[in-house]
Amino acid sequence: MIKREDSENIMNPKSTEQLAKFETTLRPKVLGEYIGQEEVKKNLLISMNASKRRNEPLEHVLLHGPAGLGKTTLANIIVHEMRVNIKVTSGPALEKQGDLASIITNLQENDVLFIDEIHRLRPVVEEILYTAMEDFGIDIIIGKGPSARSMRLALPKFTLIGATTKMSMLSSPLRDRFGHVFKLEFYTVDHIREIIMRSAKILKCEIEEKAAEVLAGSSRQTPRIANRLLRRARDYADYKGVKKIDEKLVKESLNSLNVDHLGLDRTDREILSSIIDKFSGGPVGLNTIAASVAEEEATLEDIYEPFLLQLGFIERTPRGRVATRRAYDHLGLRKDLF
Repeated sequence: MIKREDSENIMNPKSTEQLAKFETTLRPKVLGEYIGQEEVKKNLLISMNASKRRNEPLEHVLLHGPAGLGKTTLANIIVHEMRVNIKVTSGPALEKQGDLASIITNLQENDVLFIDEIHRLRPVVEEILYTAMEDFGIDIIIGKGPSARSMRLALPKFTLIGATTKMSMLSSPLRDRFGHVFKLEFYTVDHIREIIMRSAKILKCEIEEKAAEVLAGSSRQTPRIANRLLRRARDYADYKGVKKIDEKLVKESLNSLNVDHLGLDRTDREILSSIIDKFSGGPVGLNTIAASVAEEEATLEDIYEPFLLQLGFIERTPRGRVATRRAYDHLGLRKDLF
């Protein structure tokens, strides 16, 4: 029996601790190795070179876009290209002002502070960032009661890199303090195929171009998912005793994971089937769909719905979600029968 991850985890673009080491080994270290996101790379290259010539830290950078598209990878590339050190934390980990203050005050000149999920910063913590980003200083309160006084502590010039999957949840005062705001787009199939071929070389496993193309088509246009599917195909090849991953083996491994040629897994199909079979194609509310497929509403909205919307399988209307003709066709159903 093949030991593998559940298909719902495989197609989830959010990273897990179990996969962190694996993903780190596959991440490019320099901008030249980074595949895709051409416009972002071009603008970053210009800004980094200009900052190095002026011997100044790079202006603060905000990276936003769906999970798994390479925001953390880009942050580490910036650190490598600028030849500086990095401190890494996340929005949920910073519970009080002192947590952030202790990190910022330990930064060295030109260092990078990377905050993942920056949209989840508490408002009281976020307020410290305003003066830190703009004036490179933080205000601290000394003493208590009537004798308390405010004192500004100078900070070394640093670069804040924030990453978020929910741009709308960032407050305007914080968002406006970033000098660079880059949106990462979903990757083309060609770029994903290149990423798979590159990852295969790093993993020392042979894969045919056609097999890589099939994997790319099932990866939801997301590099993180593509690398996970490649790892599953490699496991399947080792189990079968096959040295080179071909198209047939890839299709067998995807089938064992319940992932189809478009990247839809069991939950995606359950969502579409629920809308069509139980609610006559919609419109139906997201909370009702979540209850019918036994998933959390936030999970459907953040993980599954964006991809189904991108494929044109569902529509958002004022009354709820509606399955499109494409969804009927993909499931092999006739819309006129419902």
